[in-house]
Parts: sequence; structure tokens; C-alpha cells
Amino acid sequence: MNNLDKQYKQLLSDVMEFGTDKSDRTGTGTRSIFGYTIRHNMKDGFPLLTTKKMYWKGIVTELLWFLRGDTNIKFLVDHGCHIWDGDAYKAYDKWNDHANKVSPFGPVPKLSKEDYIKAIELDEGFADKFGKLGPIYGKQWRSWTKYEQNTKVSGTYDEAVVDQFANLINDLKTNPDSRRLMVTAWNPGELDQMTLPPCHYGFQVYTRELSFEEKLQWVMRYTDVDMENLAITERAAHPSTPTRAISLMWNQRSVDSFLGLPFNIASYGLLLRIIAELVNMVPDQLIGSLGDVHIYSNHFDQVNELLTREPYPLPDLNINTEWWQTEIGECGEGPLDTDAFLKGLQDRSFIGCLMEEDIQLGNYKSHPAIKAPLSN
Repeated sequence: MNNLDKQYKQLLSDVMEFGTDKSDRTGTGTRSIFGYTIRHNMKDGFPLLTTKKMYWKGIVTELLWFLRGDTNIKFLVDHGCHIWDGDAYKAYDKWNDHANKVSPFGPVPKLSKEDYIKAIELDEGFADKFGKLGPIYGKQWRSWTKYEQNTKVSGTYDEAVVDQFANLINDLKTNPDSRRLMVTAWNPGELDQMTLPPCHYGFQVYTRELSFEEKLQWVMRYTDVDMENLAITERAAHPSTPTRAISLMWNQRSVDSFLGLPFNIASYGLLLRIIAELVNMVPDQLIGSLGDVHIYSNHFDQVNELLTREPYPLPDLNINTEWWQTEIGECGEGPLDTDAFLKGLQDRSFIGCLMEEDIQLGNYKSHPAIKAPLSN
């Protein structure tokens, strides 16, 4: 049963009926409420909305970009994902205005947005200089900056980084009942360097032991080829059978309910699936803890159209774990290897295999897409 679309439609209805009309930084205007929770059981299907067609490739591309620790839009542009173009161009526009004020040689030419994106795609040097978004999600997830006292030189400190995501995976394997299984993107010391402060600013995971009945259900649904000749009860007790369920809750301060939220739900659903594969656990609950939940005033007609639509069953998601391999950069067979996966995220050919071949939706039926303007 598709309760996700039902919850989403209820959220939109609540905002439209009970929300307060407010101004916002984009100048568009919103209707908003404060505080909302969405909860989805992963065994009911993959959480991709069916009441409008979703941009699946963009969801996968952006999440892998985060996991790479990347903060330059070139990776996104190279893979046909343009959801961050507006924010990046806004930063370029600000640079151009400043350059014109201080230039002793007259006006500094400014590229149109279309030419700017072409330059990002074709010119590595231009992309390196003007494609950066500052220390946003990927930087904080994979290389949070900290300072450690230098033991050799008194009164001095050395810069070091914290790979929050790698630490999370390690903690899940070594201390799965910890209450500190968290990753945060909200770094107050670097907010002013970010093109856009994080909207979804952190996530926490939680694990629990599976009952024997749940293990039986799992092996009956997902039978490993190597266990085909074993009895169901033997499979449930097999060392490769998951022993824990894992849930994920993300926190979001600002929620563009029509364009952003459906994307966020699916992205964190995919992240939960990837983490579950890395630590051999069963995906359980996906929870969104939402702060300022708003609908932009130029999305009202689109919302009303979506509210007339009846949901379809949720799709399935298949992740081929053969892409965890010791030899990075080629699609092929290999062992489940966390280090290989994290290192492989840096390789473009590996990413291409992962996006195009090994993360596949199944049985996705949806209503047509509904276009709406993005407010930057």
C-alpha cells in the first residue's frame, strides 16, 4: 500500500489550508507551517512519489556527488544534472559584480547562464574557479575541518579532517547500538562560505536486532544463490543473513514542499539503502523531521493539480552489490568492500557504472511530471 504519496498529499493540503503567508529570501513568497514528520516503512516499497514523475537520475547523481565529498558542479553538469546550476550561477554573478567594481581595466564581461554552464562543461580551469559552491554537504560529510594542537610546536594547531560518513559506517559495524550514529552538514564556522547553507542539515541512523521471524521473512524474500539448497531455518541462521534492521531520520530546516521534498525523500531513501548494503542490515524506517515546511506562491496551481491525482503502487529498487569491488574503476564482480566503495566514488568510470547499471528502479509507474519554477 502506498502511504507515502498519501502522507505527501496530506502535507500539501495542510500547508495550503493552515499555512501562513510569508516573505522569503528569494522574493517569491511562500505559505508555510512549522514542524512536520513523514515516516515510511521501507518494506512497503522504495519512497519515490508516483503522483508526479520524478527525476530519478538527478536524485542518484546528486547523492553520489555528496558521497564523493564533491562541492563543484562540474561533476553534476558532466552527468546531465542541473539542479545546482542556479545557485552556482548566482555565485558567479556576485563575483562578476565585485570584479566590475574593482577592475582597473573597465567592465569585466559576464557570461549568460547558458554560456556559463557550457564553460563549466568544457573548460576545466573555468570550472575549477567558478564551479565551486563552497563547503556544502559533500565537504562536511567527508572532510569536516578540525584543528588539533601541534605537540611539537607549542601554541600552534594543525588542520585535520573528519570523514563523518566513513566513521558512521565503521561505528555501525563496531557499535551498532550507539546513540551517536550521526552525520551533520551544519557547520556554523563555515556557513558564510557556502553558496547556500544546508536545508537538510543532518541525519541520524538507528539499528535494532531482527527477530527470528523477521530473518525468516527476509530469507524467503531475498534468497542468496549460495543458500538455495539450505532449509529456510538454516538460511535464517546463516552468517551472511542480516541480523539487524536500520532506520534513518534526516532533519531539514527549510522544505520546498513541491520541488525539493520529493527529491529529499527519495535521496535519503537511497542513502538508507546504500548504508544498509554496506553494513549488511535490513532497511527499516525512513523518517523526515521537517522545520519550515512551505509551498512557494508560484507553485499553488501545480499543488492543486497534484492533489487531484490518485497514487500508484511504489516502485522497487535493486542495487547490484557487485560494484563493491577491490579493483576500482571497472564494472565487474568483487567482494563487498566498504573501503573500495568509498575510494571508488572518486573514479568517474566507477560512478558511471554505478549510476547507469547498478542502481535500478523496477515497476515505477507514475503520473506525468508537473513543471514548476525553481526559486534560487
